[in-house]
Amino acid sequence: MSNGHLLSSLLYLFTIVAILVTLSKRLGLGSILGLLIAGIIVGPFSPGPILTKEVGSVRNIAEFGVVLLLFVIGLEMQPKKLWSMRKEVFGLGSAQILFSGFFIFLYAVSYAKSWQVALLIAPTFALSSTAFVMQILQDKGITHTPEGQTSFSILLMQDLAVVPLLALVPIVAINQVSSSESIWIEVLIAIGSIVALTLFGKYVVPKLLDYLAKHQNKDAFFFFVITAVVFAAWAMEHSGLSMSLGAFIMGMILSNSKYHYQIRAYVEPYKGLLMAMFFVAVGMSIDLEAMVDKPLILLQHLVVIMSIKIVALFAFMVFMGYKKSTAISVSFLLAQSGEFGFVVFGAMKAVGGISDELFVASITIISISMLLTPLLVNLSEKLALKFDTSPIKIKSAYVPKTEWEGVIIAGYGEVGRLTATMLDYANIPFVAFDIDAKRVEIGEKEGRAVYYGELSDLDFITRIGLENAKAVILTIENHHTTVKIISHIRNEYPYLRILSRTKSMKTRDLLVKHGVSWAMPVSSEGALRLGAETLLGLGRTREDVIDILTYFRKNDYETIKELHEKDEKSK
Repeated sequence: MSNGHLLSSLLYLFTIVAILVTLSKRLGLGSILGLLIAGIIVGPFSPGPILTKEVGSVRNIAEFGVVLLLFVIGLEMQPKKLWSMRKEVFGLGSAQILFSGFFIFLYAVSYAKSWQVALLIAPTFALSSTAFVMQILQDKGITHTPEGQTSFSILLMQDLAVVPLLALVPIVAINQVSSSESIWIEVLIAIGSIVALTLFGKYVVPKLLDYLAKHQNKDAFFFFVITAVVFAAWAMEHSGLSMSLGAFIMGMILSNSKYHYQIRAYVEPYKGLLMAMFFVAVGMSIDLEAMVDKPLILLQHLVVIMSIKIVALFAFMVFMGYKKSTAISVSFLLAQSGEFGFVVFGAMKAVGGISDELFVASITIISISMLLTPLLVNLSEKLALKFDTSPIKIKSAYVPKTEWEGVIIAGYGEVGRLTATMLDYANIPFVAFDIDAKRVEIGEKEGRAVYYGELSDLDFITRIGLENAKAVILTIENHHTTVKIISHIRNEYPYLRILSRTKSMKTRDLLVKHGVSWAMPVSSEGALRLGAETLLGLGRTREDVIDILTYFRKNDYETIKELHEKDEKSK
């Protein structure tokens, strides 16, 4: 492909995406629907210009966005939190697959060429899309609400169901169930892989991150993080599990790491881009010709499958004691079929278990069900209000764990550490960040909230969230880094109080121009203390010394500023 053709193709794609995402969000339908429609327009089944016919290849590459999404979710899901959700994961999650799969099987068996094919089709359609659901939860800010946590629990169980589904694929080719011995071997391999990955993530990855952080090799740090995620995804896929499950496990292992905020900041931008590509690729998979050839039967399958999933999950959740409003939200949110269906139906086609026609129809049904998800979510919100007499504004109620309500300290050197000690003494909550791994280790040993992170990175600032912070204290020695941090914070949070150390009065004036609330050279206060001790040693009373210190400190060190101005004029 020539450079000219590549640029024109990218221009065409980005223009379509920008227009449709803007329009979709303007209509209150979210960005996902716009990305899907953009995929339909640029895909091989549309009458307009075709971006590429290699939809499968594009989707495989873009699926790494789903991997990064689950990795980021894992970073926020500590093992204790996951353990507290075990009833939802194994109880409700298993019930959703079994109930939905059973009723879909009863429907599919009358259309499939054999009951074995229907037995595999049913649970595959019962699975939902991790990519779509988690993206919607994040967009709406409801990941940590009951609806979000319940949905995530079910999705996690669905990821674990990958092993038996793949083990059953041979039955559609050889017309007999695989031996119990081979299935147990698959299960043991999967369990062994999870254990091995956990040990690798717990003992090997942190040591390598420590080494790279101590040498302040940021590029190598970033690439090693990506390598660890790719390795986790690769290991799980080659063990018969999903790539996203491997990424989630790696993220969860690193959730207690002192580096997890910086890791999140590094990964987030790439995750967003690849997720957008994934949704576009799904849109490109929608076969308009297949819909035109047999529109009624496709519509029938789509409506029946999604209705079964909604009704089955809603009924079971109500039976288990969930609020009806929560049951409605979760059942509609998980009504679509998932991206794992692309893998299962592809494997079935490869062994000759299903025809090309059934494969295309299945992929189309999955893609259209995803397309309808944003509309169903909006509908569920309206229905849920009828069952909840006192609905809570979820967006305003949800505050991520990383939005700090105390003081943020940038730098944990001598000045930062002393500042933290004063805040500790005054019982004021704080969190400190430093890119020196040794300083972070010191803070950890002291039992303080000190993490590895760089506030000069705008993505990092956005990630940790400063909306509720009371103040930011900059104790960094590097003047240019300090200016960069002030500029980033002031642009994002214009009313946040920023205090900073500085080298001299000259650099202090520059910081003030960039928006710092208060700044003073550390040497100025040190000089005052030195002078005070000298005066006390010469016999002046403590009251006299305090008066002199007050004189030099009044009006924000006005006297010291005047001395600085005289020095500047004399140069």
